[in-house]
Amino acid sequence: MRPGAAPAAVLVSLSLLALGAGRPSAPLPDRMADTGGGTQLITAVAPGPGSTTGTVTWWDREDGRWVAAGSAPARFGANGLVEGTVRRQGTNTTPTGLYGMPYAFGIEAAPRGTAYTYRPVRRDSWWCQDGGSRSYNRWTEPRAADCRAAEAERLTDYRAQYAHALVIGFNYHRPVRGRGAGIFLHVNGRGATAGCVSVPRTAMRKILRWADPARDPHIAIGTGSGRTAITRH
Repeated sequence: MRPGAAPAAVLVSLSLLALGAGRPSAPLPDRMADTGGGTQLITAVAPGPGSTTGTVTWWDREDGRWVAAGSAPARFGANGLVEGTVRRQGTNTTPTGLYGMPYAFGIEAAPRGTAYTYRPVRRDSWWCQDGGSRSYNRWTEPRAADCRAAEAERLTDYRAQYAHALVIGFNYHRPVRGRGAGIFLHVNGRGATAGCVSVPRTAMRKILRWADPARDPHIAIGTGSGRTAITRH
């Protein structure tokens, strides 16, 4: 081949590669293995497993494609993220995976337009994290007799965080004792969470007005790459 010359086929291939390089990548949900089967999805993505911050985006499936409806900065567990299937309770890690969202709750009234079942928090509202209780990983009101107060959250103690929240279905339908309890999408507190995902209050209110249980929304939690990559869900 003459120096500086290239066959026409090579030039065409290089041109196509250049064109492809300028194309935007597919929306994140299109790159995921599973989105839950509904037409709404929340993605919570951290840069890596040791991260305590990242981004939450909520998506609508419209005319066969995923479109971002909004996004907000997010916070994760103080000790980062870990695969949900191996998580241990009390580790301050956020479980990665794809989960349903059974219902919403809050100390404050639901934002106008909320379609989700929204449970008001009262003085005797607790979330049981006691592995020896029949109410493990469940709301209990009042606190169940077999659920120790030291192993439960009185929801009114977290006025900022639980102003509004969505229950994340991690370890919820068939709870494994010791894997973890009380994982929510809730309003930011002062810093990283104990394992939940949190967003600013304005974003949480937007999400509650947006979420439609008839569209079967799920939340996918993961990292940008690696074993806990959100695209593996």
